[in-house]
Amino acid sequence: MSRDPKPSLDPKIQEYYARIPEETRLERGPFQLERVRTEELITRHAPSPPARVLDVGGGAGAYAFGLAHRGYEVHLLDASRRLVEEATRRGGGRLASVRVGDARALPVADAFADVVLLLGPLYHLTSSEDRITALREACRALRPGGWLFAAAISRFASSLDGLTRDLFQDPRFGAIVERDLAEGQHRNATEREDYFTTSYFHRPEDLAADVSAAGLDLHEVYGVEGPGWLLHDFDARWSDPRTREDLLRVARQVEAEPSIRGASAHLLAVARRPSMDHPTAR
Repeated sequence: MSRDPKPSLDPKIQEYYARIPEETRLERGPFQLERVRTEELITRHAPSPPARVLDVGGGAGAYAFGLAHRGYEVHLLDASRRLVEEATRRGGGRLASVRVGDARALPVADAFADVVLLLGPLYHLTSSEDRITALREACRALRPGGWLFAAAISRFASSLDGLTRDLFQDPRFGAIVERDLAEGQHRNATEREDYFTTSYFHRPEDLAADVSAAGLDLHEVYGVEGPGWLLHDFDARWSDPRTREDLLRVARQVEAEPSIRGASAHLLAVARRPSMDHPTAR
């Protein structure tokens, strides 16, 4: 079973998700591109249903319910009690299990799942030690040959978002971005909830290194959205079938191009647990 429990999630992060409607985020604006592309990358690599999926940091079920509808056995885990309650309210019976838990100490047996999703925990674990612990736990929970999908926020996301939304008129935002770029440590001491909450932002190569350090075999680090999320008329383009396909086409075309991956707001590492574990994996 899981290792000894780790400290609970940072209270500021808990408070943020207690207030912010994360359950509807992927239904709005450029986040819709994030959702479609993440689903597309998972579908491209994951084994067919009825494989068992452990959705760690699954929130209110943004991805879990779609996978369950397709015939997967989905177990959802999240550190936010409010989001777990929301997932249950929305139809937790469609999922194999829904519970509160910590990515650093998964309450499952070794080799439990065919697929592990980490579509949020890595950017709220601000120390390298905690991120590697979560990735090693994901590796432990996977069956040999199982697939990991681990999301990160790009190191450059806030600076690009600041240009798009004209946020640099606030000098406090400029200070946040300076630390993001220098250290990857995102801290928001303002009242502006749209400046996000306590996080760590990865470079693509750093996400690759974290995954490999945990003993997983990295397949690829993808840029999820490409540059399309930055367009000021995103909503109009997304509502038109032709221009929506253009947004998706370009995201696919540049998804693995090293020179532009970091321009995506989100990165997705796709990796596998080795059929025979590396000596340094545990």
